[in-house]
Amino acid sequence: MSYGLGAYKKTSVETASKEQILLMLYQAAIKNCKKGIEAIENKNIAKKGEYIGKMQDIIVELSNSLDFEVGGDVAKELASLYDYILYSSTQANIKIDKTHLEGCLRVLNTLYDGWTEAIKQIKTQSTNTKSA
Repeated sequence: MSYGLGAYKKTSVETASKEQILLMLYQAAIKNCKKGIEAIENKNIAKKGEYIGKMQDIIVELSNSLDFEVGGDVAKELASLYDYILYSSTQANIKIDKTHLEGCLRVLNTLYDGWTEAIKQIKTQSTNTKSA
């Protein structure tokens, strides 16, 4: 059963567009952030560190993928937000304090919603351009 699920996930990532991969990364970061909060609430220190580490790995990847020449000020703002998430999640890990992760979660949800809307608009514009 888990092999089939793993193969499905691998195939879905390999065939996804750049936009879909971006949203998948945000979804995974959000999921791990929520699990980190839950682990802190349950006083499961080992799992807390595991989930925060996974979230941070995703944020580092997102940060490394920024193109400052193309993205300009938007890329700079995203870099600042990613730095905030990394700093705040590190504080949550050290202090075993979920409030730091709750701040990360708010930022991640806002970014996810923003990217979702931007991708919808781009697809709409692309469709309108093709039909014109």
